[in-house]
Amino acid sequence: MISSQSSDDELVSWLQKGHGRAFEEIYRRYWYKLYNVAFQQTGTREEAEELVQNLFENLWHRRDQLTIRHLSSYLIVAIRYASTNYLKDQITHRKFQEYLILHEIRQSFGTDDQVQFTDLARAVDDAMKKLPEKSGEIFRMSRFDGQSVKAIADRLNLSEKAVEYHITKSLKVLKEQLKAYHTNN
Repeated sequence: MISSQSSDDELVSWLQKGHGRAFEEIYRRYWYKLYNVAFQQTGTREEAEELVQNLFENLWHRRDQLTIRHLSSYLIVAIRYASTNYLKDQITHRKFQEYLILHEIRQSFGTDDQVQFTDLARAVDDAMKKLPEKSGEIFRMSRFDGQSVKAIADRLNLSEKAVEYHITKSLKVLKEQLKAYHTNN
């Protein structure tokens, strides 16, 4: 009989046999804990909820293929892995967007555009001066020195999430300050 008193091993055994009540008990028992782990890593409620939902959906669909020795450990490792992959995807997406912007800028420059490029470089420098000191330092390390988020976090004794926050904040300020230089071409 499946109940809130059932052990994790019993629940896993029943889950692998396709018993929905075992799945419901696992969900009830671990949802909040997994949500907290995902939220700590992603920093957003919506993404944390989606990651946990995806984890449980995957658990149900792959229940007969999984080998789970310690349910709690399995679920925590799985949500950390999912959260890390989500963050990597976000970073990759942001870097790709930045690449497209820089590529567009490079494509639009001809020899007579060098004067405009000099003006843009000056405007970028002026916009960088408007950033808070810490944000500017982190942005320079990331974009001009090519350092990874992890390397910056280690060097400045900050969390990777804090470094990402400063980079995102800097990009927003620069985008606003440099919107006069944006073309639709």
